[in-house]
Amino acid sequence: MGSRPDFSFVAKLMADSSRAAMLEALLDLDGLPASELAKRANISLQTASGHLTKLVEGNLLHVEKHGRHRYFRIAHADVAQAIEMLTVIAPSPKVNSLKDFSRAEKIQVARTCYDHLAGKLGVLLTETFIEKGYLHEEENNFLVTKDGEQFFHGFNIDLDALRKKRRHFARKCLDWSERRYHLAGSLGNAVLLQLLDLGWIERLPGRAVSVTEVGSEGLYETLGITTTESK
Repeated sequence: MGSRPDFSFVAKLMADSSRAAMLEALLDLDGLPASELAKRANISLQTASGHLTKLVEGNLLHVEKHGRHRYFRIAHADVAQAIEMLTVIAPSPKVNSLKDFSRAEKIQVARTCYDHLAGKLGVLLTETFIEKGYLHEEENNFLVTKDGEQFFHGFNIDLDALRKKRRHFARKCLDWSERRYHLAGSLGNAVLLQLLDLGWIERLPGRAVSVTEVGSEGLYETLGITTTESK
Protein backbone atom coordinates (compact mmCIF):
# COMPACT_ATOMS: atom_id res chain seq x y z
CA MET A 1 0.00 0.00 0.00
CA GLY A 2 3.02 2.30 0.29
CA SER A 3 2.29 5.60 2.01
CA ARG A 4 -1.47 5.48 1.37
CA PRO A 5 -3.85 4.78 4.27
CA ASP A 6 -5.10 1.19 4.26
CA PHE A 7 -8.79 1.79 3.67
CA SER A 8 -9.29 -1.95 3.14
CA PHE A 9 -8.90 -2.38 6.90
CA VAL A 10 -11.91 -0.12 7.53
CA ALA A 11 -13.83 -1.63 4.62
CA LYS A 12 -13.44 -5.12 6.08
CA LEU A 13 -14.72 -3.94 9.45
CA MET A 14 -17.82 -2.40 7.87
CA ALA A 15 -18.40 -5.25 5.41
CA ASP A 16 -19.73 -7.73 7.96
CA SER A 17 -23.55 -7.53 7.94
CA SER A 18 -23.85 -7.73 11.75
CA ARG A 19 -21.28 -4.98 12.31
CA ALA A 20 -22.94 -2.89 9.60
CA ALA A 21 -26.30 -3.26 11.36
CA MET A 22 -24.81 -2.08 14.63
CA LEU A 23 -23.08 0.89 13.01
CA GLU A 24 -26.35 1.88 11.31
CA ALA A 25 -28.18 1.65 14.63
CA LEU A 26 -25.69 4.08 16.17
CA LEU A 27 -26.05 6.73 13.47
CA ASP A 28 -28.73 8.48 15.51
CA LEU A 29 -25.88 9.42 17.91
CA ASP A 30 -27.49 7.94 21.05
CA GLY A 31 -25.25 5.45 22.80
CA LEU A 32 -26.52 1.89 23.04
CA PRO A 33 -25.44 -1.05 25.21
CA ALA A 34 -24.18 -4.30 23.71
CA SER A 35 -27.46 -6.07 24.52
CA GLU A 36 -29.49 -3.60 22.43
CA LEU A 37 -26.99 -3.68 19.57
CA ALA A 38 -27.12 -7.49 19.60
CA LYS A 39 -30.90 -7.25 19.25
CA ARG A 40 -30.61 -4.76 16.37
CA ALA A 41 -28.19 -7.09 14.56
CA ASN A 42 -30.23 -10.20 15.43
CA ILE A 43 -27.24 -11.98 16.94
CA SER A 44 -26.30 -13.31 20.37
CA LEU A 45 -24.78 -11.04 23.00
CA GLN A 46 -21.55 -13.05 22.94
CA THR A 47 -21.23 -12.66 19.16
CA ALA A 48 -22.06 -8.95 19.39
CA SER A 49 -19.38 -8.42 22.04
CA GLY A 50 -16.76 -9.84 19.68
CA HIS A 51 -17.86 -7.57 16.86
CA LEU A 52 -17.95 -4.51 19.13
CA THR A 53 -14.42 -5.20 20.34
CA LYS A 54 -13.20 -5.13 16.72
CA LEU A 55 -15.07 -1.90 15.99
CA VAL A 56 -13.62 -0.20 19.06
CA GLU A 57 -10.09 -1.42 18.29
CA GLY A 58 -10.56 -0.19 14.72
CA ASN A 59 -11.50 3.30 16.01
CA LEU A 60 -14.96 3.18 14.46
CA LEU A 61 -16.67 3.12 17.84
CA HIS A 62 -15.78 4.23 21.32
CA VAL A 63 -17.23 2.95 24.54
CA GLU A 64 -18.29 4.95 27.60
CA LYS A 65 -18.67 3.42 31.05
CA HIS A 66 -21.44 4.61 33.36
CA GLY A 67 -21.21 2.57 36.52
CA ARG A 68 -21.60 -1.08 35.56
CA HIS A 69 -23.01 -0.18 32.16
CA ARG A 70 -21.11 0.33 28.89
CA TYR A 71 -22.52 2.36 26.02
CA PHE A 72 -21.15 2.31 22.49
CA ARG A 73 -21.13 5.34 20.19
CA ILE A 74 -19.79 6.29 16.76
CA ALA A 75 -16.21 7.39 17.41
CA HIS A 76 -16.39 10.66 15.44
CA ALA A 77 -18.21 12.45 12.63
CA ASP A 78 -15.85 11.15 9.92
CA VAL A 79 -17.02 7.59 10.64
CA ALA A 80 -20.64 8.63 10.21
CA GLN A 81 -19.77 10.48 6.99
CA ALA A 82 -18.07 7.38 5.59
CA ILE A 83 -21.14 5.27 6.33
CA GLU A 84 -23.43 7.83 4.70
CA MET A 85 -21.21 8.02 1.60
CA LEU A 86 -21.30 4.24 1.23
CA THR A 87 -25.08 4.42 1.54
CA VAL A 88 -25.17 6.77 -1.47
CA ILE A 89 -23.74 4.07 -3.75
CA ALA A 90 -25.39 1.09 -2.05
CA PRO A 91 -28.36 -0.69 -3.69
CA SER A 92 -31.82 0.30 -2.45
CA PRO A 93 -33.25 -1.97 0.26
CA LYS A 94 -35.97 -4.43 -0.68
CA VAL A 95 -39.45 -3.50 0.53
CA ASN A 96 -41.31 -6.64 1.54
CA SER A 97 -44.21 -5.27 3.56
CA LEU A 98 -46.37 -2.22 4.17
CA LYS A 99 -44.41 -1.65 7.38
CA ASP A 100 -41.14 -1.59 5.43
CA PHE A 101 -42.65 0.82 2.90
CA SER A 102 -43.93 3.17 5.62
CA ARG A 103 -40.57 3.19 7.43
CA ALA A 104 -38.64 3.80 4.20
CA GLU A 105 -40.96 6.67 3.29
CA LYS A 106 -40.54 8.38 6.68
CA ILE A 107 -36.76 8.00 6.53
CA GLN A 108 -36.63 9.63 3.09
CA VAL A 109 -38.88 12.53 4.10
CA ALA A 110 -36.90 13.57 7.17
CA ARG A 111 -34.27 11.86 9.32
CA THR A 112 -31.15 12.45 11.31
CA CYS A 113 -27.82 11.85 9.58
CA TYR A 114 -25.56 11.26 12.59
CA ASP A 115 -26.11 14.62 14.34
CA HIS A 116 -27.75 16.76 11.66
CA LEU A 117 -30.93 16.86 9.58
CA ALA A 118 -31.23 14.94 6.31
CA GLY A 119 -33.80 13.64 3.86
CA LYS A 120 -36.14 15.87 1.84
CA LEU A 121 -36.53 18.25 4.77
CA GLY A 122 -32.78 18.55 5.37
CA VAL A 123 -32.10 19.25 1.69
CA LEU A 124 -35.01 21.72 1.44
CA LEU A 125 -33.84 23.59 4.52
CA THR A 126 -30.27 23.81 3.19
CA GLU A 127 -31.36 24.96 -0.27
CA THR A 128 -33.61 27.58 1.34
CA PHE A 129 -30.62 28.92 3.29
CA ILE A 130 -28.75 29.20 -0.03
CA GLU A 131 -31.66 30.83 -1.90
CA LYS A 132 -32.10 33.43 0.85
CA GLY A 133 -28.39 34.20 0.77
CA TYR A 134 -27.58 32.84 4.24
CA LEU A 135 -25.20 30.18 2.92
CA HIS A 136 -22.87 30.16 -0.07
CA GLU A 137 -21.61 26.91 -1.59
CA GLU A 138 -17.90 26.23 -1.76
CA GLU A 139 -16.16 23.06 -2.93
CA ASN A 140 -16.77 20.85 0.11
CA ASN A 141 -18.25 23.31 2.57
CA PHE A 142 -20.80 26.05 3.00
CA LEU A 143 -19.79 29.62 3.81
CA VAL A 144 -22.05 31.66 6.10
CA THR A 145 -22.68 35.07 4.52
CA LYS A 146 -23.16 38.39 6.32
CA ASP A 147 -26.94 37.96 6.05
CA GLY A 148 -26.48 34.42 7.32
CA GLU A 149 -24.60 35.67 10.37
CA GLN A 150 -27.60 37.84 11.24
CA PHE A 151 -30.13 35.10 10.56
CA PHE A 152 -28.43 32.40 12.63
CA HIS A 153 -27.80 34.86 15.47
CA GLY A 154 -31.53 35.67 15.44
CA PHE A 155 -32.24 31.94 15.40
CA ASN A 156 -30.33 31.68 18.69
CA ILE A 157 -27.28 29.91 17.21
CA ASP A 158 -23.85 31.04 18.43
CA LEU A 159 -21.64 30.84 15.33
CA ASP A 160 -18.48 31.95 17.16
CA ALA A 161 -18.80 29.08 19.63
CA LEU A 162 -19.42 26.61 16.82
CA ARG A 163 -16.33 27.75 14.93
CA LYS A 164 -14.17 27.00 17.98
CA LYS A 165 -15.19 23.35 18.04
CA ARG A 166 -12.66 20.79 16.82
CA ARG A 167 -14.72 19.65 13.85
CA HIS A 168 -16.00 20.87 10.48
CA PHE A 169 -18.10 24.02 10.81
CA ALA A 170 -20.50 23.89 7.84
CA ARG A 171 -19.76 20.83 5.73
CA LYS A 172 -21.62 19.67 2.61
CA CYS A 173 -23.01 16.16 3.07
CA LEU A 174 -24.41 14.27 0.09
CA ASP A 175 -27.88 13.00 0.94
CA TRP A 176 -28.22 9.32 -0.05
CA SER A 177 -31.96 9.49 -0.74
CA GLU A 178 -32.11 12.92 -2.43
CA ARG A 179 -28.69 12.83 -4.14
CA ARG A 180 -28.28 16.49 -3.22
CA TYR A 181 -26.39 18.19 -0.41
CA HIS A 182 -27.60 18.99 3.08
CA LEU A 183 -25.89 20.95 5.85
CA ALA A 184 -23.62 19.00 8.22
CA GLY A 185 -20.87 19.92 10.66
CA SER A 186 -21.28 21.84 13.89
CA LEU A 187 -23.70 24.30 12.24
CA GLY A 188 -25.87 21.47 10.90
CA ASN A 189 -25.95 19.97 14.39
CA ALA A 190 -26.88 23.33 15.94
CA VAL A 191 -29.77 23.77 13.49
CA LEU A 192 -31.09 20.29 14.30
CA LEU A 193 -30.88 20.89 18.05
CA GLN A 194 -32.59 24.27 17.75
CA LEU A 195 -35.45 22.78 15.72
CA LEU A 196 -35.86 20.10 18.41
CA ASP A 197 -35.71 22.66 21.23
CA LEU A 198 -38.35 24.81 19.53
CA GLY A 199 -40.58 21.78 19.15
CA TRP A 200 -40.66 22.26 15.38
CA ILE A 201 -39.60 18.68 14.79
CA GLU A 202 -39.71 15.54 16.90
CA ARG A 203 -37.81 12.28 16.77
CA LEU A 204 -39.48 9.09 15.59
CA PRO A 205 -38.17 5.51 15.91
CA GLY A 206 -35.38 4.52 13.54
CA ARG A 207 -33.76 7.96 12.93
CA ALA A 208 -36.86 9.44 11.30
CA VAL A 209 -38.14 12.84 12.40
CA SER A 210 -41.49 14.53 11.89
CA VAL A 211 -42.47 18.18 11.55
CA THR A 212 -44.95 19.21 14.24
CA GLU A 213 -47.89 21.55 13.77
CA VAL A 214 -46.02 24.41 15.44
CA GLY A 215 -43.00 23.52 13.33
CA SER A 216 -44.97 23.73 10.12
CA GLU A 217 -46.08 27.22 11.09
CA GLY A 218 -42.60 28.24 12.25
CA LEU A 219 -40.84 27.03 9.12
CA TYR A 220 -43.29 28.92 6.93
CA GLU A 221 -43.16 32.15 8.93
CA THR A 222 -39.36 32.11 9.35
CA LEU A 223 -38.16 30.71 6.03
CA GLY A 224 -41.20 30.46 3.76
CA ILE A 225 -40.95 26.67 3.77
CA THR A 226 -44.23 24.84 3.20
CA THR A 227 -44.38 21.32 4.55
CA THR A 228 -47.19 18.77 4.64
CA GLU A 229 -45.44 16.72 7.34
CA SER A 230 -47.18 18.36 10.27
CA LYS A 231 -49.42 16.26 12.48
